[in-house]
Amino acid sequence: MTQSTGPGARPRSFLGEVRDAVTPRATLLVLGVIALMLLFITSYVGALHHPALRDASVGVVAPPSVAKETVTRLEELPGSPLDPRTVADEATARRQIEDRDLDGALVVDPEGTTDTLLVATGGGTALATALERLFTEVERDERRTLRVEDVAPASAQDANGLSSFYVVVGWCVGGYLCASILAISSGARASTPRRAVIRLGAMAVVAALGGLGGALIAGPALDALPDGFAGLWGLGALIIFAVGAATLALQAVFGVIGIGVAILIVVILGNPSSGGALPGPLLPPFWAAIGPALPPGAGTRAARSIVYFGGNGVTGPLLVLSAWAVAGTVVTVLMSALRRRPEPEPARTARGSGA
Repeated sequence: MTQSTGPGARPRSFLGEVRDAVTPRATLLVLGVIALMLLFITSYVGALHHPALRDASVGVVAPPSVAKETVTRLEELPGSPLDPRTVADEATARRQIEDRDLDGALVVDPEGTTDTLLVATGGGTALATALERLFTEVERDERRTLRVEDVAPASAQDANGLSSFYVVVGWCVGGYLCASILAISSGARASTPRRAVIRLGAMAVVAALGGLGGALIAGPALDALPDGFAGLWGLGALIIFAVGAATLALQAVFGVIGIGVAILIVVILGNPSSGGALPGPLLPPFWAAIGPALPPGAGTRAARSIVYFGGNGVTGPLLVLSAWAVAGTVVTVLMSALRRRPEPEPARTARGSGA
């Protein structure tokens, strides 16, 4: 059935109605959503479908002759699952794990047949489990047995050590959604530097409140992350503001498409590479390489360091998040200044003209 637009008008075809209902702009946006959807599937499945150890940093504690032989044997394992190095003694190995310089350590007993594997489930249960499985096989081949000791255990309320990852994801989502709402409500690009600063100020308020709320929920309310409340609050505020400022900057450069770019960076690339579900040594090389440079990866590592490692190893992740925050702020303000149009001069009244 066709419709007409008025008396005497010719009936409109179905294709004409489709062209009116689905504009070229809407078509392009839908195609962009389809592309993001397929990239989402590719990134998550590609990163997480087949976890395998790659170059996990492992210390070896043993007498010099035994240590050299053990390191050589571990280096020659198929697929290069480990990056072994000798460590002077067990105390040093424990300290390096606590400092997040090592993923684990093998302490060889030269006088017996039982060796000890030091792991840290606070840095990711999946990684600790993978190391235990691998070393159990290695020790079995040498007709030795393995005892496992957790140097930095995850909380009993933090199943699989994922709570840090989930709270960071929540903070990231809050950051880009709030920035997107500011854009949708009053235009993707701030029209003046003053408005850009106002938007950034609003993001700072949201960041402070969201960081506090996330720390309260994950800490005192649910006891999933029992330690480091103040540190988590500050981290949450930094994550939200960094992601929000970056999203505002992308919108300032690309317009509404900048929201999609933010989703690409934070959700599609950032979440699977963050080390949350699978720590870096279990990820394929591409995701393991980009993860630490993106907000979810930096945030997840910092959160685990605050809660389980006494704050050790947070400097690098905090610098990454600060770089995103500063870059987002600068680009947002700079773009608003560049696109600001000069105000028109007031019209001059002609001399001698009558009223």
